[in-house]
Amino acid sequence: MPRGRYSLHDPHDHTLLAEEHFHCAPGPSGWRYVSQLTYPSGDHAGSVDLALDELGRPIRLELHAASWQVRGAALDGVTWVRTDPTGTQATEGNVSAHAFTGTSPAFLVATARLLRFTPSSPATRVRLVAFTDPVLAPRTVDQSWALVERETHATDNAPLIVDEYQVTALDTGERHTVHISGDVVLAAPGIELEHLEAPPSESM
Repeated sequence: MPRGRYSLHDPHDHTLLAEEHFHCAPGPSGWRYVSQLTYPSGDHAGSVDLALDELGRPIRLELHAASWQVRGAALDGVTWVRTDPTGTQATEGNVSAHAFTGTSPAFLVATARLLRFTPSSPATRVRLVAFTDPVLAPRTVDQSWALVERETHATDNAPLIVDEYQVTALDTGERHTVHISGDVVLAAPGIELEHLEAPPSESM
């Protein structure tokens, strides 16, 4: 079961925003990722709990940040409830989209698992609901994902398979590269893998 720590940075000026301590694992029904986030000061910044079914669809999402909370799942597209810090107001949303996304590396792995690329797969358009920090505001985004390269690296244990994805924001045309091995993000804009205690699980 992979367990480790990511550092999350501003992708523009590389300011450290938070650290994300995570563990994740495949299960009988799919895959689950759980993490706790801390600010550079050490204060608690939030948490992520994401569970996918065997096809990569989000069957449960729970996010916490700055006292805001989101609970969501794939239901008639994707559906969520966002609760304010006082707990007195809850807003429900529903969008015809494939899945969720956000700043956590979990969402990159989740999208890759949903798309289930092979080296011969064409670029695929995907619609996601992004929850933006610090108040988990929902925003619908359209992206194009393409598997550019799959490499196998020899290690002391089993071979490490690394997938390189090109992700394009369709509203701006901005492109970036994401490297994923199994269920661990090795590198992506604003994301650095600082520590990993066990090898990544297989991607499918």
